[in-house]
Amino acid sequence: MKNVDVLIVGAGVIGCSIAREMSRYELNIAVVDKASDVCEGTSKANSGIVHSGYDAKPGTNKAKFNVLGSKMMEKLSAELDFPYKRNGSMVLCFNKEDESKLLELKQRGEENGVEGIRILSGDEARRLEPELSDAVVSALYAPTGAIVCPFGLTIAMAENAAVNGVSFYLNTEVKAITKNDTGFLIETLCNGSEAEEITAKILINAAGVFADTLHNMVCEDKINITARKGEYCLYDKKVGNMVKSTIFQLPGAYGKGVLVTPTVHGNLLMGPTASDTPDKEEVSTTGEGLDSVQSTGGKSILSVPAKSVITSFAGLRAHSDKGDFILEESSVAGFFDAAGIESPGLSAAPAIGEYMAKLAAEKLGASLKTDFVHTRKGIPNMALASMEERQKLIKENTLYARVVCRCELVTEGEIVAAIKRPVGATTLDGIKRRTRAGMGRCQSGFCSPTTVDILARELGVSVKDITKHGKGSELVDDHK
Repeated sequence: MKNVDVLIVGAGVIGCSIAREMSRYELNIAVVDKASDVCEGTSKANSGIVHSGYDAKPGTNKAKFNVLGSKMMEKLSAELDFPYKRNGSMVLCFNKEDESKLLELKQRGEENGVEGIRILSGDEARRLEPELSDAVVSALYAPTGAIVCPFGLTIAMAENAAVNGVSFYLNTEVKAITKNDTGFLIETLCNGSEAEEITAKILINAAGVFADTLHNMVCEDKINITARKGEYCLYDKKVGNMVKSTIFQLPGAYGKGVLVTPTVHGNLLMGPTASDTPDKEEVSTTGEGLDSVQSTGGKSILSVPAKSVITSFAGLRAHSDKGDFILEESSVAGFFDAAGIESPGLSAAPAIGEYMAKLAAEKLGASLKTDFVHTRKGIPNMALASMEERQKLIKENTLYARVVCRCELVTEGEIVAAIKRPVGATTLDGIKRRTRAGMGRCQSGFCSPTTVDILARELGVSVKDITKHGKGSELVDDHK
């Protein structure tokens, strides 16, 4: 049995942000997640947008934490060394009759505290973004819009939390929760078979699309989370500079609609769709959905580079029936919800982490550490390094001279480093998210066998034990 002061359920961007902020306090903290790695759910499959904050209704948690989180992100990226870029965003209007909706967004943004937003004519918008459609009659421009690497952010938070003493228990699924006099008894299943109990004084629910399941184990006042699936197309870096800003269309009932944006890694991204699904693990893409992405996104730009798609993917958003983020201590003392975190959850994550950690720490009367480590340095990146930096790395470790992923110029040194990090990679997808090996045009067709061999060697296991993303996704067939 494990005994902790605080147990956080969910190792996505929200759970890891809370963990990082909680690690500032003199507490015994743990994070559990049923997946094989951090960032395996919604946090790995989204637009990677840091929203300015003009869309959310004033007075809501979405509005408040979006703006706060957006303002924190640039400094945080410097402290924790993850990719971030302030590139600005636009919301396009195609009909004069709809310009009142742009004005409403602008007024919302100003009320929410968004700085510098303004309305542009169609010609002004095209001067900034020459590839915009001729049909654009006006646009809302927000200079504080930005892009970020969503898994880079999540992994950085997790690593920094671990360095500051937080324990991560992956492949660990919560099966039951019992409230008792001292807090909570949590029954878990590890690796799909081994039962283990954890006791915690405080439990923080950051379980994404499964946050309602966790909440409803304990609380009489039930909540409901709907999984809202969004499909995306990712394009080759050769078209990554088609637009500089993140390009939205006027939002609809199901969200902000299909966007066109550069990524921090130099690709072009288009999506998402929005369709509710009863299966909270169903992330398949469909021909219909991907066609919709390209046809809808094509309204924003002069031409869609359809032949440059290198992959497609889908993610699930945790939509609460309450229509807002649920950030509070529940009706059960000591049980805190960070639930219903859909867009702009990624943007809001740093502020949500700070807020939830403060609530829990005050509940326990915890004091701040004097030795908190607030910085983290990422894995060396040979693709971005100068020639001098490359030579220095190779001199220190010859593995940095052995290229494994040609598309993204990832070396064996980077892959080994990813495995040996705090909360290190144990799967092929874990390596991909930390180093970008397999993220390029061939989508790991060339580098995956070598990466599997390196994982097996460094982890001291057979290649048959290496998976893409956990049990059930083994890469080497043992059938004879």
